[in-house]
Amino acid sequence: MNKIYCPSLTEYIRRKTRVVNIGGVPVGGDYPIRVQSMTTVDTMDTMGSVAQCIRMIEAGCEYIRITAPSIKEAENLKNIKEELARRGYKVPLIADIHFTPNAAEVAARIVEKVRVNPGNYADKKKFQVIEYDDASYQAELDRIRERFVPLVRICKEYGTAMRIGTNHGSLSDRILSRYGDTPLGMVESALEFLRICEEEQYYDIVISMKASNTQVMVQAYRLLVQQLDEEGLQPYPLHLGVTEAGEAEDGRIKSAVGIGTLLEDGLGDTVRVSLTEAPEAEAPVAQALIDRYTHRAEKAMPIEPVCHIPINPFQYHRRETTETENLGGQNVPRVIADLSRLTVVKYADLKCVGHLYSMLLDKFSMNDLGADYIYTGANPISFMLPNGLKEIVDYKAWQGAADRNNRLPLLNAAQYMATTELHPTLNFVVLGIHDMDAALMERLKQDTTAVLLLQTQNEHAMPELRKCFFRLMNNGVQNPCVITRAYGQLTPDEMQLYAATDVGGLLIDGLGDGIMLSTGLLPDQEKAEWLQTIGKFNDLSFGILQAARTRMSKTEYISCPSCGRTLFDLQETTAMIRKRTDHLKGVKIGIMGCIVNGPGEMADADYGYVGVGKDKIALYRGQNVVKKAVPADRAVDELINLIREDARWIEPLQPAE
Repeated sequence: MNKIYCPSLTEYIRRKTRVVNIGGVPVGGDYPIRVQSMTTVDTMDTMGSVAQCIRMIEAGCEYIRITAPSIKEAENLKNIKEELARRGYKVPLIADIHFTPNAAEVAARIVEKVRVNPGNYADKKKFQVIEYDDASYQAELDRIRERFVPLVRICKEYGTAMRIGTNHGSLSDRILSRYGDTPLGMVESALEFLRICEEEQYYDIVISMKASNTQVMVQAYRLLVQQLDEEGLQPYPLHLGVTEAGEAEDGRIKSAVGIGTLLEDGLGDTVRVSLTEAPEAEAPVAQALIDRYTHRAEKAMPIEPVCHIPINPFQYHRRETTETENLGGQNVPRVIADLSRLTVVKYADLKCVGHLYSMLLDKFSMNDLGADYIYTGANPISFMLPNGLKEIVDYKAWQGAADRNNRLPLLNAAQYMATTELHPTLNFVVLGIHDMDAALMERLKQDTTAVLLLQTQNEHAMPELRKCFFRLMNNGVQNPCVITRAYGQLTPDEMQLYAATDVGGLLIDGLGDGIMLSTGLLPDQEKAEWLQTIGKFNDLSFGILQAARTRMSKTEYISCPSCGRTLFDLQETTAMIRKRTDHLKGVKIGIMGCIVNGPGEMADADYGYVGVGKDKIALYRGQNVVKKAVPADRAVDELINLIREDARWIEPLQPAE
């Protein structure tokens, strides 16, 4: 399937788009990828909004979005804008509109850009399945046009830009009835509005395709680019973002998996990282993602072009592989922890990779983030490992080991091709793209014991690894593959974002049966520091697998980043819910500040906690409200009771001694 959804799959070439001028800060074309965020202060609090805007500007925001849920907030944007100007700040402001065309029409005369959600600008979502024939569907489109054209004409008159921002969770009943809850439905939702704009010869438009599910988000953006090209529509700039990414490490990993995957393909002109934190905390994360591509083209080594794409980039399908032990086939991707920098490994050291030893009981227990394999290099472990954990050692160490059966060898390509002395069931072979010649491919096709550790030193890492997968697939090689990345001198934040991008971008396309992260450096570290680093890599590996929707190993929180509509303290509430529920492996809980980001935005969640009034919470099971006005001081307990009713509650384990 040869689909052109990005400029190049092997070179870093940014997609060429129209330039859209937003208050003197253009986006698209050859302009830098812009950073933006959204205020969380009540829009009617002028001075509070201004103070927060200034903090955001100083943190690196080039655009600032402010909610305008009604006419009064839209009108107050003028006061915020004037006060910012009085203090010397001319950052472009963006009005965020849901449900209220009249507020959008007011805001478009004041600010530099308005954001509309095509799922609720002219529709009220009722979660109804309605059968439309072509005539009734066209009548709905005519109704939308009547509601939307006045805003388009105001924007055109005032030189105001617009973002048509589709959200996966707030597609209209009309779109859902015809296209389903799919990336195609998301794209069509935006195109309905975009076609009206082009008919009106209005082109100052940015488009977004946001979802809390990273697979859906990436597929929708790719499909949008494809559809724009196929329909002959303008190449509009893209606003990238993962909706309701969450907080702390999980929010950053999830954002990097979605946003980073698209940036790798040269897509994206402005970025907003949605974290359940203060908005000024979002800008540095967005900038760190963007900065990786500033000089990418000059730093990257050339990669041979892709002639045939053996995957569908618009739909998830895992690469078909043979099952080797517990790798490949239908097994979840496995985690390998790299302990090879430790010369001696003791029982207690395995705690950092999720295997806890109790001296009192003289036995191991494993938490939800327990590594599946450990790589010890040239220093095999001297004691018996806990059940479920297997050891990988360098080939020479394996050859010299007394117990070869319970250790697994790691060979480079040359060793693999030169020997027949192998483990009878499982052998790990480290490969780079330049090792993949015809002779190696033929041997791999005959060897059901080989699992490949794919690695690269290329600055353009994800595309080179993707090229490795494509070469294997195009040659009929079905051995399982572990994605292996070693990083050099990076900050912890960079390590987190880069690994989530490099590995997550492959997993989203169904490529990869495992992950091994490590550092290529030999710093002068104490053992305790090494164990801490190993532990961080282990947790990061599981976090990436979860963010890419390929292995659910912990509770997932779909929490919105807060805004002026929020009806409770999101950070405090999210932390409280996390404290009570973070042991519920695989359960997805949506935490939404208001009804705008309620049942729609958390469409992927099993349970929802949504603000519906002052100190009032609605609780959801899936998309269905089951408790409408629970007092906030009882809401978390009621949420837990709801989980208990569904027999999904388990009591948290007490820590091992």
